[in-house]
Amino acid sequence: MGKNAHVPALAALPDYELVAVCTAHEETARESAAAFGAPKAYHDMEAMVADPDLDLVVVCVRVPWHRDLVMASLRAGKPTLCEWPLGANLAEAEEIARLARRSRFRRSSASRRAAIRG
Repeated sequence: MGKNAHVPALAALPDYELVAVCTAHEETARESAAAFGAPKAYHDMEAMVADPDLDLVVVCVRVPWHRDLVMASLRAGKPTLCEWPLGANLAEAEEIARLARRSRFRRSSASRRAAIRG
């Protein structure tokens, strides 16, 4: 989903620069970074969120991994955008929301929606 929808959409935004990608494996991280022109490739989320060059983390992975990735990003003090839903269940979403409320950033989640032009 990320490589087919989210990353190309983010890379096309004129006011943003895609600085890094993170996947579960070193090889796919390098391949994804090269494919999308990102100068940095990570296969360790903790290492990525520690990078001072990153101004925003976008979490666009399968739902079972949302909680851990969003929590790591928020704990690192990064503004974080998570695709909907926040967590795999209500308890995870509430845990994420509690941590997000303590951050200095605005809170929101993203939902993919089709645009229909008439």
